[in-house]
Amino acid sequence: MRIGTQLAYAGGFKDAVGLVVEMERIGIDVVAVAEAYSFDAISQLGYLAAKTSRVELLTGVLPIYTRTPALLAMTAAGLDYVSDGRFTLGLGTSGPQVVEGFHGVPFDAPLGRTREVVEICRSVWRRERLNYDGKHYQLPLPAERGTGLGKSLQLINHPVRSRIPISIAALGPKNVELTAEIADGWQPVFFYPERAREVWGDSLKAGAAKRDPALGKLDVIVGASLAIGDDVEDRLAWAKPQLALYIGGMGARGRNFYHNLATRYGFGEVADRIQELYLAGRKTEAIDAVPDELVRNTSLVGPRGLVAERLAAYAEAGVTTLLVGPLTAEPDEALRYVEELRTLLPT
Repeated sequence: MRIGTQLAYAGGFKDAVGLVVEMERIGIDVVAVAEAYSFDAISQLGYLAAKTSRVELLTGVLPIYTRTPALLAMTAAGLDYVSDGRFTLGLGTSGPQVVEGFHGVPFDAPLGRTREVVEICRSVWRRERLNYDGKHYQLPLPAERGTGLGKSLQLINHPVRSRIPISIAALGPKNVELTAEIADGWQPVFFYPERAREVWGDSLKAGAAKRDPALGKLDVIVGASLAIGDDVEDRLAWAKPQLALYIGGMGARGRNFYHNLATRYGFGEVADRIQELYLAGRKTEAIDAVPDELVRNTSLVGPRGLVAERLAAYAEAGVTTLLVGPLTAEPDEALRYVEELRTLLPT
Protein backbone atom coordinates (compact mmCIF):
# COMPACT_ATOMS: atom_id res chain seq x y z
CA MET A 1 0.00 0.00 0.00
CA ARG A 2 1.36 3.40 -1.01
CA ILE A 3 1.05 6.36 1.35
CA GLY A 4 0.45 9.94 0.31
CA THR A 5 -1.33 13.12 1.30
CA GLN A 6 -3.90 15.47 -0.19
CA LEU A 7 -3.57 19.21 0.17
CA ALA A 8 -6.60 21.33 0.99
CA TYR A 9 -7.88 23.63 -1.73
CA ALA A 10 -8.29 26.59 0.59
CA GLY A 11 -5.55 28.57 2.33
CA GLY A 12 -1.95 28.01 3.37
CA PHE A 13 -0.78 26.23 0.23
CA LYS A 14 2.87 27.36 0.35
CA ASP A 15 3.16 26.30 3.99
CA ALA A 16 1.59 22.96 3.09
CA VAL A 17 4.17 22.45 0.34
CA GLY A 18 6.94 22.88 2.89
CA LEU A 19 5.37 20.02 4.86
CA VAL A 20 5.11 17.90 1.70
CA VAL A 21 8.86 18.35 1.14
CA GLU A 22 9.45 16.96 4.63
CA MET A 23 6.99 14.13 4.00
CA GLU A 24 8.84 13.27 0.80
CA ARG A 25 12.01 13.01 2.87
CA ILE A 26 10.42 10.45 5.19
CA GLY A 27 9.07 8.40 2.33
CA ILE A 28 5.54 9.30 1.18
CA ASP A 29 4.74 8.24 -2.36
CA VAL A 30 1.99 10.57 -3.63
CA VAL A 31 0.65 14.09 -3.14
CA ALA A 32 -2.72 15.16 -4.51
CA VAL A 33 -4.12 18.64 -5.03
CA ALA A 34 -7.87 19.13 -5.26
CA GLU A 35 -9.76 21.67 -7.32
CA ALA A 36 -13.19 23.05 -6.52
CA TYR A 37 -14.09 26.77 -6.63
CA SER A 38 -10.61 27.64 -5.37
CA PHE A 39 -7.20 28.37 -6.82
CA ASP A 40 -6.74 26.00 -9.75
CA ALA A 41 -4.90 22.74 -9.05
CA ILE A 42 -2.58 23.00 -12.05
CA SER A 43 -0.54 26.06 -11.07
CA GLN A 44 -0.13 24.65 -7.58
CA LEU A 45 1.03 21.28 -8.90
CA GLY A 46 3.57 23.05 -11.09
CA TYR A 47 4.89 24.71 -7.95
CA LEU A 48 4.99 21.30 -6.23
CA ALA A 49 6.84 19.78 -9.17
CA ALA A 50 9.63 22.33 -8.70
CA LYS A 51 9.82 21.78 -4.94
CA THR A 52 9.86 17.96 -4.96
CA SER A 53 11.91 15.35 -6.76
CA ARG A 54 10.39 11.91 -6.17
CA VAL A 55 6.72 11.93 -5.10
CA GLU A 56 4.02 11.28 -7.65
CA LEU A 57 1.77 14.27 -8.34
CA LEU A 58 -1.97 13.78 -8.70
CA THR A 59 -4.97 15.98 -9.39
CA GLY A 60 -7.69 15.09 -6.98
CA VAL A 61 -9.64 15.92 -9.13
CA LEU A 62 -10.08 18.09 -12.26
CA PRO A 63 -13.73 18.43 -13.34
CA ILE A 64 -14.19 17.20 -16.90
CA TYR A 65 -16.62 20.02 -17.74
CA THR A 66 -14.38 23.00 -17.10
CA ARG A 67 -11.66 22.31 -19.69
CA THR A 68 -11.83 20.87 -23.18
CA PRO A 69 -10.56 17.29 -23.51
CA ALA A 70 -7.57 18.48 -25.54
CA LEU A 71 -6.67 21.08 -22.90
CA LEU A 72 -6.86 18.41 -20.19
CA ALA A 73 -4.45 16.31 -22.26
CA MET A 74 -2.11 19.26 -22.93
CA THR A 75 -2.09 20.19 -19.24
CA ALA A 76 -1.35 16.64 -18.15
CA ALA A 77 1.47 16.36 -20.68
CA GLY A 78 2.90 19.66 -19.46
CA LEU A 79 2.83 18.63 -15.80
CA ASP A 80 4.31 15.26 -16.67
CA TYR A 81 7.12 17.10 -18.46
CA VAL A 82 8.00 19.53 -15.67
CA SER A 83 7.83 16.71 -13.09
CA ASP A 84 9.94 14.27 -15.16
CA GLY A 85 7.14 11.74 -15.53
CA ARG A 86 5.61 11.93 -12.05
CA PHE A 87 2.08 13.07 -12.90
CA THR A 88 -1.24 11.23 -12.78
CA LEU A 89 -4.33 12.91 -14.21
CA GLY A 90 -7.18 12.63 -11.72
CA LEU A 91 -10.54 13.37 -13.36
CA GLY A 92 -14.10 13.55 -12.11
CA THR A 93 -17.44 15.09 -12.85
CA SER A 94 -17.53 17.14 -9.65
CA GLY A 95 -21.20 18.07 -9.22
CA PRO A 96 -23.85 20.55 -10.32
CA GLN A 97 -23.07 22.82 -7.37
CA VAL A 98 -19.59 23.56 -8.75
CA VAL A 99 -20.01 22.94 -12.48
CA GLU A 100 -23.22 24.91 -12.92
CA GLY A 101 -22.97 27.22 -9.91
CA PHE A 102 -19.38 28.41 -10.37
CA HIS A 103 -18.60 27.72 -14.04
CA GLY A 104 -22.04 28.15 -15.59
CA VAL A 105 -21.63 24.96 -17.62
CA PRO A 106 -24.47 22.41 -17.92
CA PHE A 107 -23.91 19.27 -15.88
CA ASP A 108 -24.95 16.70 -18.47
CA ALA A 109 -24.07 13.21 -19.74
CA PRO A 110 -21.39 12.45 -17.10
CA LEU A 111 -20.79 8.87 -18.24
CA GLY A 112 -20.56 9.60 -21.95
CA ARG A 113 -18.39 12.65 -21.49
CA THR A 114 -16.01 10.85 -19.12
CA ARG A 115 -15.43 8.01 -21.58
CA GLU A 116 -14.83 10.40 -24.47
CA VAL A 117 -12.49 12.64 -22.48
CA VAL A 118 -10.33 9.65 -21.55
CA GLU A 119 -10.21 8.42 -25.15
CA ILE A 120 -9.25 11.86 -26.48
CA CYS A 121 -6.54 12.39 -23.84
CA ARG A 122 -4.89 9.10 -24.68
CA SER A 123 -5.04 9.91 -28.38
CA VAL A 124 -3.36 13.29 -27.78
CA TRP A 125 -0.54 11.69 -25.75
CA ARG A 126 0.08 9.21 -28.57
CA ARG A 127 0.45 12.27 -30.84
CA GLU A 128 -2.28 11.06 -33.15
CA ARG A 129 -4.06 13.53 -35.38
CA LEU A 130 -7.38 14.23 -33.70
CA ASN A 131 -10.09 12.70 -35.81
CA TYR A 132 -12.67 11.98 -33.16
CA ASP A 133 -16.36 11.68 -33.85
CA GLY A 134 -18.02 11.21 -30.49
CA LYS A 135 -21.51 11.98 -29.29
CA HIS A 136 -20.30 14.85 -27.10
CA TYR A 137 -17.01 15.90 -28.73
CA GLN A 138 -16.09 16.14 -32.40
CA LEU A 139 -12.48 16.89 -33.29
CA PRO A 140 -11.89 18.72 -35.47
CA LEU A 141 -15.16 20.61 -35.42
CA PRO A 142 -16.85 19.87 -38.78
CA ALA A 143 -16.29 22.69 -41.27
CA GLU A 144 -20.01 23.26 -41.71
CA ARG A 145 -20.32 24.01 -37.98
CA GLY A 146 -17.35 26.34 -37.69
CA THR A 147 -15.26 28.89 -39.54
CA GLY A 148 -12.06 26.86 -39.71
CA LEU A 149 -10.92 24.31 -42.28
CA GLY A 150 -12.01 21.27 -40.30
CA LYS A 151 -8.39 20.12 -40.39
CA SER A 152 -7.12 17.69 -37.77
CA LEU A 153 -4.12 18.58 -35.59
CA GLN A 154 -1.73 16.71 -33.33
CA LEU A 155 0.20 17.74 -30.22
CA ILE A 156 3.35 19.62 -31.23
CA ASN A 157 5.46 18.48 -28.28
CA HIS A 158 6.58 14.93 -27.64
CA PRO A 159 5.21 13.93 -24.21
CA VAL A 160 7.52 12.32 -21.67
CA ARG A 161 5.10 9.39 -21.66
CA SER A 162 2.60 8.34 -24.30
CA ARG A 163 0.39 6.83 -21.59
CA ILE A 164 -0.02 9.12 -18.60
CA PRO A 165 -2.04 7.35 -15.89
CA ILE A 166 -5.65 8.46 -15.45
CA SER A 167 -7.64 8.03 -12.26
CA ILE A 168 -11.33 8.82 -11.97
CA ALA A 169 -13.32 9.93 -8.94
CA ALA A 170 -16.57 7.98 -9.06
CA LEU A 171 -19.32 7.11 -6.57
CA GLY A 172 -22.44 6.01 -8.44
CA PRO A 173 -22.81 2.42 -9.70
CA LYS A 174 -22.48 3.19 -13.42
CA ASN A 175 -19.64 5.68 -12.87
CA VAL A 176 -17.69 3.13 -10.83
CA GLU A 177 -18.31 0.45 -13.45
CA LEU A 178 -16.95 2.76 -16.15
CA THR A 179 -13.92 3.60 -14.00
CA ALA A 180 -13.11 -0.07 -13.43
CA GLU A 181 -13.32 -0.57 -17.19
CA ILE A 182 -11.23 2.30 -18.57
CA ALA A 183 -9.12 3.98 -15.86
CA ASP A 184 -5.75 3.29 -14.28
CA GLY A 185 -7.04 4.35 -10.86
CA TRP A 186 -10.22 4.96 -8.90
CA GLN A 187 -10.67 7.77 -6.34
CA PRO A 188 -13.74 7.19 -4.14
CA VAL A 189 -14.42 9.65 -1.32
CA PHE A 190 -15.31 8.95 2.35
CA PHE A 191 -14.33 5.29 1.91
CA TYR A 192 -15.84 2.91 4.49
CA PRO A 193 -13.83 -0.32 4.03
CA GLU A 194 -16.28 -2.73 5.62
CA ARG A 195 -19.15 -1.51 3.44
CA ALA A 196 -17.26 -0.91 0.20
CA ARG A 197 -17.96 -4.32 -1.30
CA GLU A 198 -21.68 -4.02 -0.57
CA VAL A 199 -21.85 -0.55 -2.14
CA TRP A 200 -19.48 -0.94 -5.10
CA GLY A 201 -18.60 -4.64 -5.47
CA ASP A 202 -20.97 -5.44 -8.32
CA SER A 203 -19.96 -2.31 -10.25
CA LEU A 204 -16.25 -3.01 -9.88
CA LYS A 205 -16.76 -6.60 -11.00
CA ALA A 206 -18.81 -5.59 -14.05
CA GLY A 207 -16.23 -3.00 -15.10
CA ALA A 208 -13.30 -5.36 -14.56
CA ALA A 209 -14.94 -7.90 -16.89
CA LYS A 210 -14.64 -5.37 -19.75
CA ARG A 211 -11.21 -4.03 -18.75
CA ASP A 212 -8.28 -4.13 -21.16
CA PRO A 213 -5.60 -6.29 -19.49
CA ALA A 214 -2.97 -3.81 -20.71
CA LEU A 215 -4.27 -1.33 -18.13
CA GLY A 216 -3.09 -3.55 -15.29
CA LYS A 217 -4.65 -3.66 -11.85
CA LEU A 218 -6.91 -0.80 -10.81
CA ASP A 219 -5.18 1.50 -8.31
CA VAL A 220 -7.72 2.20 -5.54
CA ILE A 221 -6.82 5.65 -4.18
CA VAL A 222 -8.55 6.51 -0.92
CA GLY A 223 -8.36 9.50 1.42
CA ALA A 224 -8.51 9.26 5.22
CA SER A 225 -8.02 11.63 8.14
CA LEU A 226 -5.12 10.62 10.38
CA ALA A 227 -4.26 10.95 14.08
CA ILE A 228 -2.40 8.30 16.04
CA GLY A 229 -2.24 8.23 19.84
CA ASP A 230 -4.01 7.38 23.05
CA ASP A 231 -5.37 10.91 23.42
CA VAL A 232 -6.65 11.80 19.94
CA GLU A 233 -10.35 11.01 20.34
CA ASP A 234 -11.14 14.72 20.14
CA ARG A 235 -9.69 14.82 16.61
CA LEU A 236 -12.77 13.03 15.28
CA ALA A 237 -14.55 16.37 15.58
CA TRP A 238 -11.93 17.97 13.32
CA ALA A 239 -13.09 15.78 10.41
CA LYS A 240 -16.78 16.57 10.79
CA PRO A 241 -16.94 19.98 9.02
CA GLN A 242 -15.87 18.47 5.69
CA LEU A 243 -18.34 15.60 5.98
CA ALA A 244 -21.12 18.05 6.86
CA LEU A 245 -20.23 20.30 3.91
CA TYR A 246 -20.28 17.47 1.39
CA ILE A 247 -23.25 15.51 2.73
CA GLY A 248 -25.26 18.63 3.46
CA GLY A 249 -24.17 21.31 1.06
CA MET A 250 -22.67 19.88 -2.14
CA GLY A 251 -25.82 19.72 -4.20
CA ALA A 252 -29.55 20.17 -3.99
CA ARG A 253 -31.87 17.59 -2.46
CA GLY A 254 -31.92 14.55 -4.70
CA ARG A 255 -28.77 15.66 -6.55
CA ASN A 256 -26.08 15.28 -3.88
CA PHE A 257 -23.80 12.32 -4.59
CA TYR A 258 -22.22 12.46 -1.13
CA HIS A 259 -25.59 12.39 0.59
CA ASN A 260 -26.46 9.36 -1.56
CA LEU A 261 -23.24 7.63 -0.51
CA ALA A 262 -23.90 8.21 3.20
CA THR A 263 -27.37 6.76 2.66
CA ARG A 264 -25.94 3.67 0.95
CA TYR A 265 -23.61 3.26 3.91
CA GLY A 266 -26.68 3.03 6.16
CA PHE A 267 -26.78 6.62 7.45
CA GLY A 268 -29.83 7.78 5.51
CA GLU A 269 -31.74 9.44 8.34
CA VAL A 270 -28.60 11.17 9.61
CA ALA A 271 -27.73 12.32 6.09
CA ASP A 272 -31.21 13.79 5.68
CA ARG A 273 -30.83 15.68 8.95
CA ILE A 274 -27.39 17.02 8.05
CA GLN A 275 -28.68 18.19 4.67
CA GLU A 276 -31.75 19.81 6.20
CA LEU A 277 -29.64 21.76 8.69
CA TYR A 278 -26.93 22.71 6.19
CA LEU A 279 -29.30 23.99 3.54
CA ALA A 280 -31.13 25.99 6.21
CA GLY A 281 -27.89 27.79 7.04
CA ARG A 282 -27.49 26.02 10.40
CA LYS A 283 -23.99 24.79 9.63
CA THR A 284 -22.79 24.36 13.23
CA GLU A 285 -25.75 22.12 13.98
CA ALA A 286 -25.12 20.18 10.77
CA ILE A 287 -21.53 19.56 11.83
CA ASP A 288 -22.67 18.42 15.27
CA ALA A 289 -25.11 16.00 13.62
CA VAL A 290 -22.30 14.05 11.91
CA PRO A 291 -22.01 10.82 13.92
CA ASP A 292 -18.70 9.69 15.41
CA GLU A 293 -19.33 6.26 13.91
CA LEU A 294 -19.20 7.60 10.35
CA VAL A 295 -16.03 9.59 11.02
CA ARG A 296 -14.31 6.71 12.82
CA ASN A 297 -15.00 4.22 10.05
CA THR A 298 -13.84 6.50 7.23
CA SER A 299 -10.62 7.60 8.94
CA LEU A 300 -7.51 6.49 10.82
CA VAL A 301 -7.93 8.06 14.24
CA GLY A 302 -7.03 6.35 17.51
CA PRO A 303 -4.34 4.33 19.30
CA ARG A 304 -1.73 2.39 17.32
CA GLY A 305 -3.60 -0.89 17.66
CA LEU A 306 -6.85 0.57 16.35
CA VAL A 307 -5.12 2.29 13.43
CA ALA A 308 -3.38 -0.99 12.54
CA GLU A 309 -6.78 -2.71 12.49
CA ARG A 310 -8.20 0.01 10.26
CA LEU A 311 -5.25 -0.29 7.89
CA ALA A 312 -5.88 -4.02 7.62
CA ALA A 313 -9.53 -3.30 6.80
CA TYR A 314 -8.49 -0.88 4.04
CA ALA A 315 -6.11 -3.48 2.61
CA GLU A 316 -8.80 -6.15 2.75
CA ALA A 317 -11.13 -3.81 0.83
CA GLY A 318 -8.57 -3.51 -1.97
CA VAL A 319 -7.07 -0.09 -1.22
CA THR A 320 -3.66 0.30 -2.86
CA THR A 321 -2.97 4.02 -2.27
CA LEU A 322 -3.89 5.86 0.94
CA LEU A 323 -3.93 9.67 0.96
CA VAL A 324 -3.87 10.81 4.58
CA GLY A 325 -4.79 14.17 6.04
CA PRO A 326 -3.15 14.61 9.47
CA LEU A 327 -5.59 16.12 11.97
CA THR A 328 -3.21 18.54 13.60
CA ALA A 329 -2.08 22.14 13.35
CA GLU A 330 1.52 21.22 14.21
CA PRO A 331 3.85 20.22 11.33
CA ASP A 332 6.05 18.09 13.61
CA GLU A 333 3.02 16.15 14.82
CA ALA A 334 1.84 15.64 11.25
CA LEU A 335 5.21 14.17 10.31
CA ARG A 336 5.14 11.94 13.38
CA TYR A 337 1.71 10.61 12.45
CA VAL A 338 2.88 9.79 8.92
CA GLU A 339 6.11 8.16 10.09
CA GLU A 340 4.20 6.06 12.61
CA LEU A 341 1.63 5.10 10.00
CA ARG A 342 4.34 3.74 7.74
CA THR A 343 5.46 1.38 10.51
CA LEU A 344 1.92 0.01 10.79
CA LEU A 345 1.38 -0.78 7.10
CA PRO A 346 0.32 -4.40 6.38
CA THR A 347 3.13 -6.47 4.90
